[in-house]
Amino acid sequence: MKPSEIRELFPILNQEVNGHPLVYLDSSATSQKPVQVIEALKKYYEWDNSNVHRGVHTLGSRATDAYEGARAKVVRFINARSEQEIIFTRGTTTAINLVASSYARSICEEGDEIVITPMEHHSNLIPWQQVAKATGATLKYIPLQPDGSIALEDVETTITDRTKFVSVVHLSNVLGVLNPVKAIAEIAHRHGAKMMVDGAQSAPHLKVDVQDLDCDFFAFSGHKMCGPTGIGVLYGKKELLEAMEPIEFGGEMIDHVDLYDSTWKELPWKFEGGTPIIAGAVGLGAAIDFLEEIGLDAIADHDASLTAYALERMLEIEGLNVYGPRNNRVGLVTFNLGDVHPHDVATVLDAEGIAVRAGHHCCQPLMRWLEQSATARASFYLYNTEDDIDRLVQGLLKTKEYFGHAIG
Repeated sequence: MKPSEIRELFPILNQEVNGHPLVYLDSSATSQKPVQVIEALKKYYEWDNSNVHRGVHTLGSRATDAYEGARAKVVRFINARSEQEIIFTRGTTTAINLVASSYARSICEEGDEIVITPMEHHSNLIPWQQVAKATGATLKYIPLQPDGSIALEDVETTITDRTKFVSVVHLSNVLGVLNPVKAIAEIAHRHGAKMMVDGAQSAPHLKVDVQDLDCDFFAFSGHKMCGPTGIGVLYGKKELLEAMEPIEFGGEMIDHVDLYDSTWKELPWKFEGGTPIIAGAVGLGAAIDFLEEIGLDAIADHDASLTAYALERMLEIEGLNVYGPRNNRVGLVTFNLGDVHPHDVATVLDAEGIAVRAGHHCCQPLMRWLEQSATARASFYLYNTEDDIDRLVQGLLKTKEYFGHAIG
């Protein structure tokens, strides 16, 4: 299926913004939703809406089947070993916090090390700061190369026998760099450490195989991969999840309750207290069906081709600075146009119907490493075309003309 044909499946893209056809280049923040996902949500609420794992009536059974059916689709999507290794969460942030609060705090103590990178999203940085403060562990950073990539020799020197936990983003939401998480996991395991991968950006764009990566935990969000907001996934190796204690307590995550003590259900339900995100899971399942029908390899090829085209066209603009490596990057270009503030760039582009992100992208330490207070970011997905890139370039040239005094 051609990108132009795929685009027609996304109703929101068939509109004008400020008198111009919409060009949506902010998929790293959240992707748009195809009609298949919208219809799945509509069908659930019109036909199957009920609570799960409770009633024996027909609607309750259908809702439970849909919810657990979505879990089975996630198992296939990331090649987990079983449904017991898939925990539904509110998103990547919640998944990382669950691992940090339940697992990492229980194994770390004073003198231990937690290793991350300076390119992490705040969601994969602040939880580890809190674990370090609570346990006395030391937070260490794998240094970045001048282009923002990671060298394995730096990983080898940063991870030591005192390292208890490593957490690294798979695909940077600023630099677009694809990190060698499989090799990092091997190094971590060699030192007896556990490894978590923030897959919020990679899961929508690449075929993920958690068994091949051999990571201990993997987290991603539905809303960045054509699914609804408010639904995410934590994958964890079964033996690690079994050793973890839940951090939310209430209905449906319990096995037995008496007046002074309680026991928990088996995996995965011991981590899903209360009414779960049923419609979100249904929508995520529909999104997985949609992406698999198109093919993750085809999506990855399209993203790589479009990113290369965008880099080529944008680097032709005098005064435009691109951050991150020229190669081995996926799905986005982060940039500044001379001394023009990125918010001003985004405002002019919005007037042309072009949506891009501007700000620190929830990566303030990385912004300081780049010596920038903020940047603009154009991010692409399966519904974008080269025509969208051409519109972006035209918009940037108009921005340059408008702010010519601020561009060398």
